[in-house]
Amino acid sequence: MTNDEKEGYPSTAYAWYVVAILTLTYTVSFIDRQIMALMIEPIRRDLQISDTQVSLLIGLAFAVFYTLLGIPIARLADRYSRRLIISVGITIWCIMTALCGVARNYGQLFLARVGVGVGEAALSPSALSMMSDYFPKRTRGRAVAVYNTGITLGTGLAMILGGHLVEYIASAPPVVLPVVGQLHAWQTAFIVVGLPGLVMAMLMLTVREPVRRERMQSADGSSHLSLKAAVSFVGQRFRMYGSHFIGMSMVALLAYAMYAWIPTMFMRTWNWSISEIGMAYGIVTLVAGPLAAVWASLLGERLSDKGYEDAQMRAALISMMLAAAGGLGAALSPSPVLSVAFLVPASIGTTAATASGLAALMTVTPNQMRAQCSALYYLVVNLVGLTLGPTGVAMFTDYVFQDIGALRYSVACVSFLAGAFAAVFLGYNLRQYKAAYIEAQSWSTAATTTVK
Repeated sequence: MTNDEKEGYPSTAYAWYVVAILTLTYTVSFIDRQIMALMIEPIRRDLQISDTQVSLLIGLAFAVFYTLLGIPIARLADRYSRRLIISVGITIWCIMTALCGVARNYGQLFLARVGVGVGEAALSPSALSMMSDYFPKRTRGRAVAVYNTGITLGTGLAMILGGHLVEYIASAPPVVLPVVGQLHAWQTAFIVVGLPGLVMAMLMLTVREPVRRERMQSADGSSHLSLKAAVSFVGQRFRMYGSHFIGMSMVALLAYAMYAWIPTMFMRTWNWSISEIGMAYGIVTLVAGPLAAVWASLLGERLSDKGYEDAQMRAALISMMLAAAGGLGAALSPSPVLSVAFLVPASIGTTAATASGLAALMTVTPNQMRAQCSALYYLVVNLVGLTLGPTGVAMFTDYVFQDIGALRYSVACVSFLAGAFAAVFLGYNLRQYKAAYIEAQSWSTAATTTVK
């Protein structure tokens, strides 16, 4: 029996089985979410819309309910079955992805994208909370880092498979559905990638709901914290949570800007085809995912061994600086091959920074608040990242440069600004996080600490 099992944690093998299922689910969610980035040009052409309007489909439409519903769903996840909540969420977002494929105009496609966000709002807060109960603090960062590779795995597969899928469908006989009529190639692609994800909803039912740990008692002795108590806890530590959320928003902003516009940047700048950039960027993101997990884990653990109590947040800051430098290099490179090379550190950096920041957040937040707090994190991070990332690049292109051929310079501007703001807020957060980390060391399953 391992030390973790003696402490009441599930077996290591089963805990990693759960991480594998959650990571695969996260991968599927990003395939459904990111497939649109490869189809910007045909969607613009068929719906006759601008870059800014496309960016709203990628960002704002998805973010509306993904962020707003995250908190009430997380409130349920902190009290009820997290595996069931995730399973229902998967079912919703897969069906809504398929419905993107039957949209006949911009408004219908916008609403379907909103529905995708509704379903995906159930996943990460519940998953992060579950992993915190499957792993002790010393190895929790590894589990979160592996889970976070779902971002790059999903994006990479969306790029590689999506690129070939879109080109194959475009050359195949048109698909005609009853009532809906003939579909464009990009519509068929949404249906093809959306429905198979329903298998993950069934796989989630094989996961056991873990025992909740590291709880903080409420003033009345209850193991559940009221919404008022949760808000009060975060409010009393506003500087730490606020600087963390805003700093990590810059990481998301850069990541979503690149996911949305890098394929189109290569098409417009170097005349690459959808399949060519899909394959290249897909391979980069697939390679970057595991490397980011290793980087985040080793960097965080090494900093911790050196005595840094803010080790995880320090790792997030270092990783974000790597990402911003990579984003600038990719946008301003004189050749497409060099640009692809710069995408490697950019992808590793954003993924590693996100993993480190999320692991840090779980460490300093009581168990009964982890899903709610991570939902609040996603509320801020995704409202900023999903809206200002894709739309910021588009607005630089449409209103500053006023030239669709200048897309690469728009990506460069956003990369620089995201890196600068992240340095300010994450740098400020280090001292605040250190104090929160020291406070959190007093918590345990049988903690007597109370919160009003």
